[in-house]
Amino acid sequence: MIPYGKQSISDEDIQAVVDVLKSDWLTQGPKVPEFEQAVAEYVNVKHAVAVNSATSALHIACLALGVTKADEVWTSPNSFVASANCALYCGASIDFVDIDLSTGNMCLNALEAKLKARQQTNQPLPKVVIPVHFAGQPCDMDTLHTLSVQYGFKVIEDASHAIGGTYLDSSVGSCTYSDITVFSFHPVKIMTSAEGGIATTNCETLSRKMQLLRSHGVTNLESEMTESSHGPWYYQQIELGFNYRLTDLQAALGISQLTRVKEFVTKRNQMAENYLELLKQSNDIIPLAVKNDRLSAFHLFVVRLPNLNHDTHAKVVTYLRAQGVFAHVHYIPIHLQPYYQQLGFKKGDYPNAELYYQQAITLPLYPELTMKQQTHVISALNNAIKEYC
Repeated sequence: MIPYGKQSISDEDIQAVVDVLKSDWLTQGPKVPEFEQAVAEYVNVKHAVAVNSATSALHIACLALGVTKADEVWTSPNSFVASANCALYCGASIDFVDIDLSTGNMCLNALEAKLKARQQTNQPLPKVVIPVHFAGQPCDMDTLHTLSVQYGFKVIEDASHAIGGTYLDSSVGSCTYSDITVFSFHPVKIMTSAEGGIATTNCETLSRKMQLLRSHGVTNLESEMTESSHGPWYYQQIELGFNYRLTDLQAALGISQLTRVKEFVTKRNQMAENYLELLKQSNDIIPLAVKNDRLSAFHLFVVRLPNLNHDTHAKVVTYLRAQGVFAHVHYIPIHLQPYYQQLGFKKGDYPNAELYYQQAITLPLYPELTMKQQTHVISALNNAIKEYC
């Protein structure tokens, strides 16, 4: 079976973890700040706060920006549920902005129209907007930043798919157009720390707030305490935080993997070019478009089959898996999940996201994928289309 995604672990990665296992620190040691510094330097940002998952990073990013039950957060319906759940964790309301069918990213024309409509009818505007860099391609962040200034909302980039990508010559994660950026290091992502995530920011206040929130809200810095220290053991809880810490084992793996991100992204782009070449003669398969002013990290390679319907979608994916191709679908629109339907969302709310879901298939893409395997993937897909479309 050719998986849709797979980690690439080197001997150096293994040795980095073994070295930590033999050291005095398995967690809360020197590797986490070393990892944070390495990521910050890689994406050209001032601060990085490592946590145990991108979900945790999204949660504490919302809290650091002051999201409460009085607020509303907007994101894309074409994402994993964590992109929306983070607002609900804070007690806030969630809403969505429909996508650009050609890229799978949030449609900024739809965002602007929704903001204008809210403003004209004196309805609340969002406290935070969370664009999702779907499949590794950055959103139109310059336009989004302009809207954030005009309408007064904060921006968290959900770049879980996009480390190693660039936008207008800025690294994703540099926070040139946002307040906070979040990355994921799950094994199927560009790089991995087994599980883990990180939040980057250029704001020292936001960074410190997230540092407190990831570790119980506890500090041992006298400058943050409400009374003098009782002794060298003393600490205070000054926030209601969480145990979202990354271990030194994971950080060591992350440090090693980070040295290969450029290599991973280069390979993924070459494989995407291979797929595009193989698909050049097909009118029945539409790859997602990548804009010229950005570099996609190509976490995923997604195609749309415009002739698919509810029944044939499942048949094509099942056929591909029977041929040894573990095709997948990213994503079921968040607003169609039962939990979100209980909140009042319904089918028809975001038609582009729903049409995209009906047509989308994720094809295998990972660093060790061979040209022979890619040729097999496209051959199987063409046969599936002949059979079912």
